[in-house]
Amino acid sequence: MLDLTQAGPVSCAHDSLRPARPAVLTHLLGKLMAAGYRLARKDRYDDFRLEWVHDSPFIVIPSVFNPKVPRTGEFLAAQIDSRLVSADAEVLDMGTGSGVCAVICARHARRVVAVDINMAAVRCAGINAVLNQLEHKIELRHGDLFAPVPEERFDLVLFNPPFLLGPPRDDRDRAWRSNDVAERFAAGLGAHLKPGASALVLLSSFGNAQLFLEGFSRHGFSIAVWAERRFVNEKLAVFRLTLPRPRHTT
Repeated sequence: MLDLTQAGPVSCAHDSLRPARPAVLTHLLGKLMAAGYRLARKDRYDDFRLEWVHDSPFIVIPSVFNPKVPRTGEFLAAQIDSRLVSADAEVLDMGTGSGVCAVICARHARRVVAVDINMAAVRCAGINAVLNQLEHKIELRHGDLFAPVPEERFDLVLFNPPFLLGPPRDDRDRAWRSNDVAERFAAGLGAHLKPGASALVLLSSFGNAQLFLEGFSRHGFSIAVWAERRFVNEKLAVFRLTLPRPRHTT
């Protein structure tokens, strides 16, 4: 893991999402991939689908973010294991979508709270909790960001945010676009972390990563790159956020 907290954490972290290919080539490759998705019928978004993520089945219902087709949910879920999530951990899966990260976390954690502003996503995550026989560990809540967990603190917070700037067109688009999620999440996160806890946030070279990273830095978080992966037309990075431990004076 590359620690970026020493010098210029925001600029260094943002560098991790800079595309390695020229923009024109990236655009053309993206068009080819989109055509491939259409040929493979993977462009069907508002449809019922069965996806397999890390050997676990997930039903995706209309208007809910698919964890495999855009790749981000599957990549974030790949970071979850027993080294990150202890047996007594309490985890918040923010913007749970289909519940993929909540389900993978629940295989390790004592308790997972899964939150989404899209009621269809809350229902979908509930279906997948039952499908994977983990409903006894996963609590489902409907609401905006931290509103459903006003007084709770967690050992780990996971977030695959809407990293495009702009007003969402519908419930499904809330997984992609927002005018203010970056600032509101950064402002509220610290109050929901236990001492020594951390958050993992996934960002993409497609989105406004700088907006998120500047907000995290402004609210006092240390930022480190936890994982990276380059695709043909996109680069993903998972950032680990921590708050400095308070100094005790004698």
